[in-house]
Amino acid sequence: METTTLQTGKKIYFASDFHLGIPDYASSLVREKKIVRWLDTIKEDAQEIFLLGDIFDFWFEYKTVVPKGFIRFLGKITELADKGIIIHLFRGNHDIWAFDYFSEECNVHLHREPKVRNFNNTNFLLAHGDGLGPGDKHYKFMKSLFENKLLQWAFKWIHPDIGTRLGLYSSHQSRLSNIAKENKLDKELSLNQIPLYHYTKEHLVKNPDINYYIYGHYHMIKQEKLNNSSEFIL
Repeated sequence: METTTLQTGKKIYFASDFHLGIPDYASSLVREKKIVRWLDTIKEDAQEIFLLGDIFDFWFEYKTVVPKGFIRFLGKITELADKGIIIHLFRGNHDIWAFDYFSEECNVHLHREPKVRNFNNTNFLLAHGDGLGPGDKHYKFMKSLFENKLLQWAFKWIHPDIGTRLGLYSSHQSRLSNIAKENKLDKELSLNQIPLYHYTKEHLVKNPDINYYIYGHYHMIKQEKLNNSSEFIL
């Protein structure tokens, strides 16, 4: 576990699921500018920033090509990283195909697996949250395909214009499926309906020293005390 002491007056920040690129260029640009303005407001007191996944609705890095767009956001995180602010980017299920561009060009730390950090003697478990917990076997199978090195190698031979269209179409279909599921439920999911919540409770049994579990992925605001010293934040 990496242990860090916060400098006087400094903070850590968490954000996720910007889904830049949807539903269209104009709407995404408005959202991107808001995010950049937010980053500007925190740059003086931020020591580390954790972006917990699905920052882009689709991202695939070819050997010498990166997706068009998002230049304001990419420029801003690079600027902050160059100033000495440590920025972490967790790959979510929509930007799972982020490889070395962010680390090499933007000086950003890239993660896929859950990460445990200690700040001022407080322990945090951080993750995007997709695929964690029981059930959802179909998604976990698809996730294994998306993370397969051979399939990633094969996909990169598709022309970027075609590959990006395919990726955005797949992302859109997934989103429609999620919307349909939510409408069928006709109510907001309870914590017991979220596999990530069960993952957290099981993890806490084996790791009782974790104080905060912080995730993205579900596009919901949930905060629950797990016991006197641990909290679940979504």
